[in-house]
Amino acid sequence: MHPDQEPVDPNKPKWLSYEELATYLLNRMAKEFGLESVQGKQKIQGKRSGTSWVIDAKGIIEGGGGFFIVECRRYTTSKQNQEKVGGLAYRILDTGANGAILVSPMGLQEGGEKIAAAENILSVELDENSTPTDFAIKFLNKLYLGISMKAKVTMRAVATLARACSKCGKTFTVLGSETLCKDCAG
Repeated sequence: MHPDQEPVDPNKPKWLSYEELATYLLNRMAKEFGLESVQGKQKIQGKRSGTSWVIDAKGIIEGGGGFFIVECRRYTTSKQNQEKVGGLAYRILDTGANGAILVSPMGLQEGGEKIAAAENILSVELDENSTPTDFAIKFLNKLYLGISMKAKVTMRAVATLARACSKCGKTFTVLGSETLCKDCAG
């Protein structure tokens, strides 16, 4: 999926839709992070280990001065712990990334926060039930909301034809082809 496309496929696993939605929203808000764009899932080569890493998305720094790894974790029952954040910190070191953006619904545990601060990992909280139009995303002490509304409008129009009586000039509602008001007609 291209990062500019809205993810809308209800048949995909929730974790995959979450990754695609996070990429889409981060790309829309790229300037807030000092990024030029956010690209979708891809492989990057480890410089130290020689291993290949599949990353959920890649944030390109404005002016081409490097990149950020984007990791999306739709864990709905616990915050990211130091072990999980530490694994991401190693990927930064191994790939030569400038840092990382970790997207999850619940944020980081205390140990995870310490590692994130030391290794330039930005925590982004994205509600697990978000959609392209209805979302809550929190980062850098900012909260962005997407809210859609549906409205139903019903209209009814009734047309009436009025005519001036050809005898007295009084205006009356026409029911057929009559030219005289009911007073003059009869």
